[in-house]
Amino acid sequence: MIDAEFIARFEDGTLAPFHHCDHVRMAFLYLSRYPALEAVERFSSALRRFAAAKGKPGLYHETITWAFLFLIRERMARGGVRTWEEFARDNQELLSWENSILKQYYREETLASELAKRTFVLPDRMGTGS
Repeated sequence: MIDAEFIARFEDGTLAPFHHCDHVRMAFLYLSRYPALEAVERFSSALRRFAAAKGKPGLYHETITWAFLFLIRERMARGGVRTWEEFARDNQELLSWENSILKQYYREETLASELAKRTFVLPDRMGTGS
């Protein structure tokens, strides 16, 4: 599916299925089109609407959403302007949900907390070696 259709179907709530890799691609597309903070705001709002349209508004998790957006943005900046295909090829660790890269930055109980679900929480594993 081309990028414009992918975004349109996400924003109108008709995209299905929508797996982790699709989340990462969508975040990449928003970050490619908007300045970082605007992309965070737009993507977060659209993801909340998408979850609500699917009847699952409680699935939105702000810390996970923002952390991935910031990681994707950093990788984009380090690698220069690139296509989604190149980005995906070179950043496979961002595409795995089961072995989420966030485990390097957050304790499991932190991500499971209600606070982390409703507001961005800073990483609590950085530099601890755990």
